[in-house]
Amino acid sequence: MNPSTPIRPAEFPGGPALFRLDPAVSHLNHGSFGAVPIPVQEAQAALREEAHADPDAFFIDAPDRIAAARARVARHLGADPDGIAFIANATEGANLALDAVPLADGDEILVTDHGYGTVVAAAARRAPITTVALDPYLPDEDAVRETVLAALTPRTKAVVLDHISSPTARLIASPRLLADLTARGITTLVDGAHAPGMVADPLAAGADFWFGNLHKWGYAPSGSAVLAVAPAHRGRVRALVPSWEDAHGFPRSVENRATADYTGWLAAPEGLDLLDRLDAAKVRAHNAALAAHGAALLAEIPGLTPLPHTEGLAMRALRLPPGTAETQAEASALRERIAADLRIRVLVWAWPGGGGIRVCGQIYNRPEEYERLAAELPACLQAALSRAGAGTCP
Repeated sequence: MNPSTPIRPAEFPGGPALFRLDPAVSHLNHGSFGAVPIPVQEAQAALREEAHADPDAFFIDAPDRIAAARARVARHLGADPDGIAFIANATEGANLALDAVPLADGDEILVTDHGYGTVVAAAARRAPITTVALDPYLPDEDAVRETVLAALTPRTKAVVLDHISSPTARLIASPRLLADLTARGITTLVDGAHAPGMVADPLAAGADFWFGNLHKWGYAPSGSAVLAVAPAHRGRVRALVPSWEDAHGFPRSVENRATADYTGWLAAPEGLDLLDRLDAAKVRAHNAALAAHGAALLAEIPGLTPLPHTEGLAMRALRLPPGTAETQAEASALRERIAADLRIRVLVWAWPGGGGIRVCGQIYNRPEEYERLAAELPACLQAALSRAGAGTCP
């Protein structure tokens, strides 16, 4: 083992037993979909039983119960309970936020090439977009900041930034960058999909709009997220579909979906409570150490290059050899080959000149899972290069 490889992390006591994951699969991709702990699954199941037992009572009381659950989530996030709303996912948050930004003819929205595809698509529906290229090898937050600021034009009205980028797993929307954009009179929208649960202070301070998923690192049920809106913008936020709660305005107007399944939102505080009971700081440190361990092992594979990263995050990314995963189709094929042949789940992302691979750490993971990936991945990469994405790992 390379001397620079971190000390092998210990297993998190009781971590795997909190989940119902298939033990025959190494789940090293928590960042894409999350995983719901058993106690939170049980809390949601009880809420569903309650809804089935007396639908009238459940749905009549739903707005007030959602508000109470929102207040509990706000305490965990350090947010104003009247300044956040439950939503289904970060992409919905992006659409709600973009609809609340007043745009005139000639205005443009700045996005980055690290942005999540559906969020970028949402921006492109509202106004012409300018895409700033962020070299994955930019060394630090200051370099990212300077690159974004250099791409602004007099027509830039709003900027959409990742809080933590999905493919490259690094901080983009730094406090200094957000402050600089605000000083220039530019509206800032921050995609915080990965922040709740993974960082101690998940809300991007100074952002006009921030939207983040609770179902990834916050242990909430799938379809649980929040939109946070600065006071100056709350009066312009309108639900994508009108409801009987419209008269209340944000946030209740955004949350009411008639006979939707609200049990995920109502159970979401249970996930954040569980994280606290496990000791959130301990969980974050453990997960970050596992991701670092995995990245260090993968960096020993010829052709893989570790990317600059933000310390303390539970995700790490590396560039793959040139000619590998250069298109989305090639990246998806390699991802599924690794899943089918190795029974390992990772994220493979496309990039011109060679894509990348991202590994995550979570309390259900064990060091040997990353060690097996590092041992068996070279054969998959060789197959991808020699067969142009076809076939199986030797």
